Amino acid sequence: MITRDRRSPRDKRHYRLRRYLRGSSARPRLAVFRSLGHIYAQLVDDDAGRTMLAVDSRSKTFLEQHKTGGNVAAAKAVGTLLAEKAKAAGVKSVVFDRGGYKYHGRVKALADAARAGGLTF
Repeated sequence: MITRDRRSPRDKRHYRLRRYLRGSSARPRLAVFRSLGHIYAQLVDDDAGRTMLAVDSRSKTFLEQHKTGGNVAAAKAVGTLLAEKAKAAGVKSVVFDRGGYKYHGRVKALADAARAGGLTF
């Protein structure tokens, strides 16, 4: 039986992108991960090596308002929530890390919602 590794091509693209992207405390990296059922976004300070803020579509408050976490509407909601929390934490500008995914669909929806919420990148 021949199996196909579906993760390594994305990992190669992600590592290729990460050579040029670096987050700091003044301008953290907005890292996006998407699975089939959910979408995750976090603000990372690469200089300190810590996650400043994380939002995903698995939380109970999110699932009370949305049926699923794996569609464009959920990605928009996560982007909006991330922008609100980032503004409360005093973050205005970020570096966008699409995580090796195409800038399309859920990734684009999350980015556009974060921009509409007040983040600049």
